[in-house]
Amino acid sequence: MCVNCIRNEVDITEGIPKHATLHFCKNCERYLQPPGIWVNAQLESRELLTLCLKKLKGLNKVRLIDAGFIWTEPHSKRVKVKLTIQKEVFANTILQQIFEVEFVVSGQQCEECTRLAAQNTWKAVVQLRQKVAHKRTFLYLEQLILKHNAHKDTTNIKETKDGIDFYYGARNQAIKMVEFLSNVVPMKYKTSEQLISKDIHTSVSNYKFTYSAEIVPICRDDLVCLPKKTANNFGNINQLLICTRISNSIHLLDVNTLATADVSTTQYYRYPFLPMGSAKSMVEFCVLDVEPLGPVQGKNVLCDVHVARMSDFGRNDEVFITRSHLGAILNPGDTVMGYDLARANFNNEVFDSLNAADLPDVILVRKSYPARQKKTRARNWKLKQLGKEVDEMLPRKQDQARIENDLELFMRDIEEDPELRSTIDIFKSEAQKAAETDMEDGSDDELPEISLEEMLDEMAINTDGPDDDMDEDMMQM
Repeated sequence: MCVNCIRNEVDITEGIPKHATLHFCKNCERYLQPPGIWVNAQLESRELLTLCLKKLKGLNKVRLIDAGFIWTEPHSKRVKVKLTIQKEVFANTILQQIFEVEFVVSGQQCEECTRLAAQNTWKAVVQLRQKVAHKRTFLYLEQLILKHNAHKDTTNIKETKDGIDFYYGARNQAIKMVEFLSNVVPMKYKTSEQLISKDIHTSVSNYKFTYSAEIVPICRDDLVCLPKKTANNFGNINQLLICTRISNSIHLLDVNTLATADVSTTQYYRYPFLPMGSAKSMVEFCVLDVEPLGPVQGKNVLCDVHVARMSDFGRNDEVFITRSHLGAILNPGDTVMGYDLARANFNNEVFDSLNAADLPDVILVRKSYPARQKKTRARNWKLKQLGKEVDEMLPRKQDQARIENDLELFMRDIEEDPELRSTIDIFKSEAQKAAETDMEDGSDDELPEISLEEMLDEMAINTDGPDDDMDEDMMQM
């Protein structure tokens, strides 16, 4: 037989369907890949072409030479694929044929969208809590979640009085979130499950899982008093310490010797301790004199500081001499925040057991910038926030001032600590119109600022297509 007769008599496309169906979820814009996997694929993309070829069962009997899309209207619900195949029909005779396959896009909801439509939006929830009077830890944790995109699988995020709830459509997604939180903050958690339904014929049960996580109640700049056993585990360190940083462990510092201790989650819950003082209980002092002593560890320089309470000016001449780790940044005339142990009254059994003669009168924590309270200086940077749903029972009006104060303190921490800035994403603020009132004040304080090199440009999605921009340019010409 000649070539033309072979082409007329033999059809190598027999057994390959010319029509097929693609199931598409309109809510999440994903296609169904049998048996139960939903994949993201754009029109005329390589992923969609792979999905279409997997739908054709007879392709394994022929040799596929080429495959490509034929343009169709996007709203036509039709996808056409042009295929070129080869097959050996007789001895040493290979026949090549080109044909089209039409796919009909049929709407079908995926399981996740079905649960959303039925108000059964979650199968697992992570309840994150911390028993403190401020939200500074959660503000930092929110920036870590945004930087690492750890919230991508959440179906909902709800803000509560003492923490945040993360809702997920699958249990493994909640477990992944708990593992992420364990790597960035010291915490413990427990798991509980609730039976929702059970099929007595197939013994298939439907559960909802709850992961209750609690962050340790220790925050940055807190004053703590370690139990004797815990202090002995860290080389007999001084029991009265300040917290310098919170990561997956608690970083503590002895201001008298510059000795440090990293308390892990396991060590903390073996001998737990509570903070004696927080940032709200610190007192403002004025630096009268600074005497460096020599020892240096990183950015900490040991020194003796002569300070007086800002509230005592004009009343008495009481001066305190204390040892501090802020020798590198303190100068006479500066303002510093610290704990006034001479007047404080702590309800702590471990602290009461210490020898009062060995306790300092003042523990300095951080340098402060009082000029900030007088100047209304707009920041040229900003932070992103999670799209949280606020709890209906949360008294927003009563707590609004406290929340704004916590946010302001957190932003000051970012400006003052380069190490903290390196762990989060900071974006440039386009609507920055700084009021030039800083120069009117007669203070010589140099407020810490964030350089432009440390900021990121926020990505803006242009809704106008390139054709629209071209048309506008043509009209202007």
